[in-house]
Amino acid sequence: MKRGEMMGFQSAVTWRPLSEQAVMMTLGNRMDPSIQQHVQRVKQLVERNPFPGFVEAVPSYTGLVLFYDPMNVRQQMDVEGSMQDQVRIWVDQLLTTVEDEDDQQPDGRIVEIPVCYGGEYGPDLSYVANYHSCGEDQVIAHHQQGEYLIYMIGFAPGFPFVGGMSEEIATPRRDTPRERVPAGSVGIAGAQTGIYPFATPGGWQLIGQTPLTLFDETKTEPSLLRSGDRIQFVPINEQQFQKLKEVRS
Repeated sequence: MKRGEMMGFQSAVTWRPLSEQAVMMTLGNRMDPSIQQHVQRVKQLVERNPFPGFVEAVPSYTGLVLFYDPMNVRQQMDVEGSMQDQVRIWVDQLLTTVEDEDDQQPDGRIVEIPVCYGGEYGPDLSYVANYHSCGEDQVIAHHQQGEYLIYMIGFAPGFPFVGGMSEEIATPRRDTPRERVPAGSVGIAGAQTGIYPFATPGGWQLIGQTPLTLFDETKTEPSLLRSGDRIQFVPINEQQFQKLKEVRS
C-alpha cells in the first residue's frame, strides 16, 4: 500500500476507548474487502512496529481493537492526556511515516476447506434450495465458487465470519436455533457463510460439514483460520469425509 493511500483512509479513522487497557480503531462503516485490507495492513504494521506496551491487535469487520499494558504506556507517554490519546498518537505517527511497501501485502493465506454437502451433514440444504427455487446442486455450485474473505474470528474460538458468498444463496437464519450444531458444520446466515468449530447452539442454515478441526488448544496457533485469510470450499463425498476424519482423529 502506498503512503498516499494510507494517509487517505487515515483521515476517516475514528477512535473510541473500550477500557483502560484497550482502544478501538474504526476504519469504515460497512463490510467491504477494501476496508478489511486496510484493517489487516494496520494490524501488520503495528505488530511489526509495536508501540511501548503493545499487547495485541484484534481485527473486526471494519476496524481493530488495540490492547496494551497501561503501566508501560503511562511510563512512556510523551504528552499529557489519556493513555488512549497516547496510543492514537503513536499509531498515527506510524501510519504517517510508513514507507511505500507495495511488495508487502497483508499476510493472508488461501486455505482449502473440504465440505460434505447435504444429507445428515447439511440438513438445511434442501431448505436453502427451496427458499431460492433451485436445486441443491445449484446451491452447492454457488457456495463453492471463488474465494471467501475471513473478516473476523468470533462468537466461539476459531469461528470465521466470512464474506463474499453469492447473493443467489443468501438465506435468513432459522426461526428457531438448534440446541446443538455439530462441530465442523458449514452454515449460511443472510449473505454470510461460516463454520462452527465446536458443537454449540446455533441458528445458521446448515448446508454441509467439514472434517477439519478448526480449533485445537494444544497447538501453538490453536485456530486453523485467521482474519485476512481467504478460504475455498472443496466438495467431498461421504467416503472422503470419513477418511479425512479418521486421519485427523
